[in-house]
Amino acid sequence: MFDIGFLELLICGVIALLILGPERLPAAARAAGRWIGGARRMVGEFTTELDRQLKAEELREQLRQAGDVGLEDVQESVRGALDEAKNYERMIMPDNDAAHAGKTP
Repeated sequence: MFDIGFLELLICGVIALLILGPERLPAAARAAGRWIGGARRMVGEFTTELDRQLKAEELREQLRQAGDVGLEDVQESVRGALDEAKNYERMIMPDNDAAHAGKTP
């Protein structure tokens, strides 16, 4: 992440030893370790949640597209069924009109 090598860590350790002394250095190292661990967990949780949100949005978009395609298919089927029903109605209606008027076909 930061490209810190062994030499840089050694220099930081020596400076911390000179500033804090041998008595307080272990406590400071533990506190720094806890802080770094907490920061890593927070970053990990953030990236996990971000990935979840992105995947959820992609899934919503796929469902929306699939729903649009499915809706068009249903609309075409309904239109076709209505057209067939109108054709049958035209075939039947002249017979019904003639029967009601007392005429024979």
